[in-house]
Amino acid sequence: MRDTKESRLLLVLLIAIAFALITVDIRGGEDSPVDGARQAAASVFGPIENGVSSAVDPIGNAVTAVRESGDRHDRLAALERENAALKAELGSDDRGRSRLKQLDKLLGIAGKGQYGIKGAQVIAIGAAQGFSWTITIDAGADDGIKRDMTVLNGDGLVGRVTTVGPGTATVLLASDPDFTVGTRMESSDELGFASGQGDRPLRVELLNGKAEIKKGDRLVTFGSQADKPFVPGVPVGVVSRVDPSGGDLTRTLYVTPFVNFSKLDVVGVVVQAPKKDPRDTVLPRKPEPTPTPTVTVTVTPSAPADGPDQPEQ
Repeated sequence: MRDTKESRLLLVLLIAIAFALITVDIRGGEDSPVDGARQAAASVFGPIENGVSSAVDPIGNAVTAVRESGDRHDRLAALERENAALKAELGSDDRGRSRLKQLDKLLGIAGKGQYGIKGAQVIAIGAAQGFSWTITIDAGADDGIKRDMTVLNGDGLVGRVTTVGPGTATVLLASDPDFTVGTRMESSDELGFASGQGDRPLRVELLNGKAEIKKGDRLVTFGSQADKPFVPGVPVGVVSRVDPSGGDLTRTLYVTPFVNFSKLDVVGVVVQAPKKDPRDTVLPRKPEPTPTPTVTVTVTPSAPADGPDQPEQ
C-alpha cells in the first residue's frame, strides 16, 4: 500500500474500530457480542494451529533435546563419578575395617602398658641408610618423634626409631640382624638378649645357661636406661625352640615374634614411657588348651552259644 493521505486515514480508522471492539468485548464479559465471532474464528483457525503445532513440536523437541543434552551428559558424568567413588569406598571397606582393628589393638596394648604413644602409618618398607629391614612412617620431629624411641603395634615390639625427619622417620625392625634388645622371660624373669635374623625366628641368648625354659614360654622387653631405646614390658615373642644345655654360660633360644613384619600398617611410637614397669600385664592372654577327647570302649560279653539239644525225659 502506497503512503498516501487516504491510506493513513484508513489506518487510523482501523485502529479506532479495533479499540472499540476490544472495549465492547471486555465490558461484555461472557455475553460479549463478539464472542460468536471469536468462536467461529477459533473453529476455523484451531485445526490450522494444531497442525502447525504438530509440525513444529518435533523440531522444538529436537532443539530442546540438543539444548538439554549437555545437562544430561553432565548429570550422567556426575553419576558415573559418584558410582566410581562408591565402588572405591566399598572396595576399601575391608582395608578400613582392618585398620580400625589394628588401631583398636594398638590402643589396647598402650592402655595396658600405660605407654604414651603417637600413632603413625607405614608409608614405605625396604632398605634405607644401609639397613635391610626398615620401614618409614608418616610421623617425624614435627610430631614429637625422636631418635631411639620404641615402636610397637597391637601385637608387640616392632623396632626402634633410627632417623628422624620433619614429617617422617625411619624405624629399624626387630627382625634386622643389627637389631638387639634386652628381654625378660615371663614369670621366671630370666634375662637375655634377642637379635634379629631376617625372616627367621629371633635368636635369644639367656644369661643363665642352666635356665629351665620350654617351648611356648613368652618374652617381653626388659627396658633400657632412661627408657631409650626400649621401654619395658613390650611383648616380644614365643619360644619355638630351645637348644640343649651344654654347660655353657649362656643358653640359646629361638623365638617367634608376635609381630608379622611383612604386614605392618598402623604402628605407635612411644613418646612417653610408663611410670612403672608393666611387667607381664601387656602380654595377651594365653589360649586355653584344647581338651583331648577320650574314647571309652565298653565290651559287652556275648550270650553263650546254645549247646546240643537235650533228649526229652
